[in-house]
This record gives sequence, structure tokens and C-alpha cells, in this order.
Amino acid sequence: MALKIIVSYDDTDNDRDALALGRLLASSGADLSLAYVRHSSGASLEQEQAEQLLARGAASIGAPEMQQYVVVNPATSVGLTELAEQEKADVIVFGSEYRTAAGLVKPGISAHKLLLGGPSAIAVAPAGFHADPGPGVDVLGVLDEGDPAARDTAASLAGALGAEVAEHGSGPVDLLVVGSRPEALDGRVVLSAASDYAVEAATHPVLVIPRGVPVDFEAAPAATAG
Repeated sequence: MALKIIVSYDDTDNDRDALALGRLLASSGADLSLAYVRHSSGASLEQEQAEQLLARGAASIGAPEMQQYVVVNPATSVGLTELAEQEKADVIVFGSEYRTAAGLVKPGISAHKLLLGGPSAIAVAPAGFHADPGPGVDVLGVLDEGDPAARDTAASLAGALGAEVAEHGSGPVDLLVVGSRPEALDGRVVLSAASDYAVEAATHPVLVIPRGVPVDFEAAPAATAG
């Protein structure tokens, strides 16, 4: 079964960064989709507007047929968690927080909440990432926190992207795979203080892996988006 990657998308520049990262990760053959969380169940116009912004996002990468979800929940993080569990998503992708300086990674509130117990791997794109028309990954770093799942994920993603794997801190990397802390429950994402610092200090995309659950980017491919 192909991987499922959901991009949290609201048609802002930061979420265009998320879409660019999602598209990069999905180039291995994953099933890429977009999701927008509405905070109210009223007003059909708001529903229509949500559908329109998702359609614009899909069209922007030449994939108007890609799956698009409008979720209603008072909390974005809860809505995305429920969607990820319902769809058995492997990765949820976010852009950095509004007003983050170009080239830096800063998870927003919803991403932070999912980095404290989320059920899927969490990817965060640096601000301005979508401005690069063809981002490549030659060197993929790994900070495994003693969890083989992170190292296995790094190896599979490197294989899918034609990259090599290096230890975090050994030199420049184009994307960092981070493991969850040893105290995390299996299947849940929880950053340690050291890993949280590595994420906040990153100038490249980061991918945080649930404890004990590797993401296999070399799984049997499906139709890709764009």
C-alpha cells in the first residue's frame, strides 16, 4: 500500500511551502492530499470558500484531481489528527509559522501540538520553501534518538530520492529526519529537548517520526500528484 501524505493547507505562502514539501516527499510515489480545517459548521459560503482554496492549491501543482478534505473542528490539530487516523495517513505536512523569516523552520501552534503526541509523522517546511522551483535532496540528515524507526525512515527516503544519509551535526544536509524521544508511546510523535532545538534551528525541511513506526518511502507506488 502506498504512503498517504496530508498537507495542511490554507492557501497562504507558508502553506504553499508545506505543499512544496509534500510534493517532494510524494515524489517517491505516495498518495498526496490537501486538508483544510474549518472551525465552524455553519455558513455554506465558508464551506464553498474552503473547497475553492483547496482546489486552487491542487491546481497550482497541476493535480486538480488530488484528494481534498474540508474538516470541521474547533481545533485544527484535533481535526487533522482525526482525519489522519481515519485515512491512516503516514505523514502530515505543515508550513512554518506566519512571519517566520525566509529559510527558517518554526512550527506553528497546530504543528507543535502534533509534535507532542500526534499519530503520524510530522513534516515542517522552512519559510520560503515553495520559491525554489525544483528543491533537491542530496544529503539527508538523521537524529534518531536511539529509535531504529527514524534511521529506517531516513534510509528509505534517501533511497527514494537518490540521496545519502549523514549523521546530524556532521555537515550540511538538505532534509533532517528526527526520531521521537525514548519515553514516547509507540506510534506517537514526541520531541526531546535536544530534538526540539534541532527542529527550531533547522534551515531545511524536517520530518519527525513516531516512536517505533518507520515511514517506508520505498513502498509500492501509487499515482503521484503532479
